[in-house]
Amino acid sequence: MRDLVIIGGGPAGMSAAIAAYENGVKDILILERDESLGGILQQCIHNGFGLHKFGEELTGPEYAWKYEAKVRELGIECKLNTMVLDVSEDKVVTATNSEDGIFQIQAKAVILAMGCRERSKGALNIAGSRPAGIYSAGTAQKFVNMKGYLPGKNVVILGSGDIGLIMARRMTLEGAKVHAVCELMPYSGGLARNIEQCLNDFNIPLKLSHTIVKIHGKQRVEGVTIAKVDENRRPIKETEEYIACDTILFSVGLIPENELSKSANVELSGITSGAVVDQDRQTSVEGIFSCGNVLHVHDLVDYVSEEAEIAGKAAVEYINGNKDESVSIPVKTDGKIRYTVPQIITKKKDVSVYFRVSNIYKNVTVKVTDGENVLLSKKRVKVAPGEMESVTLKKEMLENAKELYFSLEEK
Repeated sequence: MRDLVIIGGGPAGMSAAIAAYENGVKDILILERDESLGGILQQCIHNGFGLHKFGEELTGPEYAWKYEAKVRELGIECKLNTMVLDVSEDKVVTATNSEDGIFQIQAKAVILAMGCRERSKGALNIAGSRPAGIYSAGTAQKFVNMKGYLPGKNVVILGSGDIGLIMARRMTLEGAKVHAVCELMPYSGGLARNIEQCLNDFNIPLKLSHTIVKIHGKQRVEGVTIAKVDENRRPIKETEEYIACDTILFSVGLIPENELSKSANVELSGITSGAVVDQDRQTSVEGIFSCGNVLHVHDLVDYVSEEAEIAGKAAVEYINGNKDESVSIPVKTDGKIRYTVPQIITKKKDVSVYFRVSNIYKNVTVKVTDGENVLLSKKRVKVAPGEMESVTLKKEMLENAKELYFSLEEK
């Protein structure tokens, strides 16, 4: 029996462990499938991390090390090279590694912090064979930053998520020519600062409302045909353009790693593909919490850490048997606001609600209503899908609330 088992030793898992330890639970075990802590941050050697959390600009490994050093200092136990095979509804964790073989742990509470994975080429309908030279942006990042390999010299990137934008700059700095970043949507999915620093600063063209319609080459990629898409995201034949290249990078979205959540019968959101959680990041299964990119994809790792602290503290309260008067206030959205986290509020206390919008909107008002009652109204000059937004609901706003409705009003 362990008090708290945390699955995943990335920024979310380490931050949750530290928060739990500092709030009184010392019997903590982190299970990590990689050979070191830090998760994906180990290959993110660019800077821009830690501005919110630490007030300084750090690289990914530097950010991860701040947490790893604290985990070591507190003496929190970690099992590396350990794959978790199953989590049951009654919090039995089944895992395996070369030292212990297959083993089981009964936990009082479990925090899911497995992160996310990239959507692959196989998820896309693109004509052509399967030549060498096709990579996900994250795989290319690992080759360049950790292995010292350059995947190719002439590159086209599909998708303008942050990893794709960062790899456009990285490949350019390593001597490759990035001919274009194509984006199916009429807006970029990345942070505005990354569009500026990774594309505009290097004169790399961003082709919005464009996609790859065919990959050319049999042994190795020889080129791609791209085309503009209409409002239904269908390629327009007469806009087709051929670009000679030897490498294609896909940055077409991230998927939360929720196989273990499914095995524990945790309810998942059809929009985020992550768990449905309350303000404490507790899932539909009591005593199982979720945080970080396995819950919903974040744009900044600083927010991952903050969210994990919420889960860590809440897990301590659960382990100690502290229960407030329970309520059940669902949180709904109008579609312009794509989703919220949390999706349900179970305690009447101050709650920060994070949300993403479904398009770029300017001069809008974010409204939170409970029936006819307007609980909160905030103006925003601009909101975009690539930038996480949040509002804080005060305890008194929730006093008589039955159902919260988040909406965007345009002028």
